[in-house]
Amino acid sequence: MEPAVIAALTQKEPDRLRARAVWLYHVEGRTQNEIANLLGINRIAVVRLLADARLRNEVRVTISAPLAELVSLERQVELRFGIGRVVVAPFSDPEGDPTRVIAAAAGSVISALMRPGMTVGVGWGRTLYNTLPFISGGTLDSFRVVSLLGGIAAARRFNPAEFAWQFAELFQAEGFLIPAPAVVDSPDTRHALLERCGLSAIFEMAEKLDVAILSVGGISSLTTSYRTGYLSESDRRSLIDAGAVGDVLYNFIDLDGDIVDHEVNYRVISASLDKLKRTPEKLLISGGREKHNAIRAAIRTLQPTTLITDEMTATALVTTGVNAA
Repeated sequence: MEPAVIAALTQKEPDRLRARAVWLYHVEGRTQNEIANLLGINRIAVVRLLADARLRNEVRVTISAPLAELVSLERQVELRFGIGRVVVAPFSDPEGDPTRVIAAAAGSVISALMRPGMTVGVGWGRTLYNTLPFISGGTLDSFRVVSLLGGIAAARRFNPAEFAWQFAELFQAEGFLIPAPAVVDSPDTRHALLERCGLSAIFEMAEKLDVAILSVGGISSLTTSYRTGYLSESDRRSLIDAGAVGDVLYNFIDLDGDIVDHEVNYRVISASLDKLKRTPEKLLISGGREKHNAIRAAIRTLQPTTLITDEMTATALVTTGVNAA
């Protein structure tokens, strides 16, 4: 995608909010108070958005806003999966890689969400790493960033510790990293690290997050989890045999969103998905054709408040499979 198009995606939050207000009012017949509740703004702001849309000639017999088709798709995903907010980045190449457009859209959402005093837990992966250039940083007082997964020595740019550190730097925040590998050699080693080496204190912080920013790994040999070298091809095949369709923080899950009974899942140094589910704001940021089943499963297990994905993935979510809600 051209750099100008990528840059434009980071500037569409006001347009997106206005288009959603227009859609909810003129197509779904929602009241202004209902729209205010759905969008998390006050009724006066809704009135202004609708008035601004009329001044821009975006409301005629049909909605002429350029994002109208995407808004329709976003609403379909929201209603089908019970997600409070879905952001769909425009992307129509079935053979292409949507990572950068998803990252651009996510950067804008993350920038708008961050506030002083927050504790933010972050996952890892190529998609999240690519959000960094699109996040508007700044000094936020009493702001803390907690890595939710152990480190990966061979991963270079996609190391969970590296992403968490750079994210913390954007906001001049305190960073809390996990000084242990993401996957250890045995359940006994995992237990010893958690109970005797102080890691449990970091995971206790992960139980009191204001926001969790997470991505999804697929089960394909091309996804980041297997490029790191922690999991072998035989691991991947045995995980598939056990029913795994992908992972969140190296926790491998089946299509129902349940953690599969596989020895890898007993060796992972990461935050508990069950406990992360209690986080008030959960952003799930992922897409790509090899991850459709994994994303559907992750929606089931995490119940995200916001999903940020690409157009092709969103279409697949509403045209195949069953509801996750």
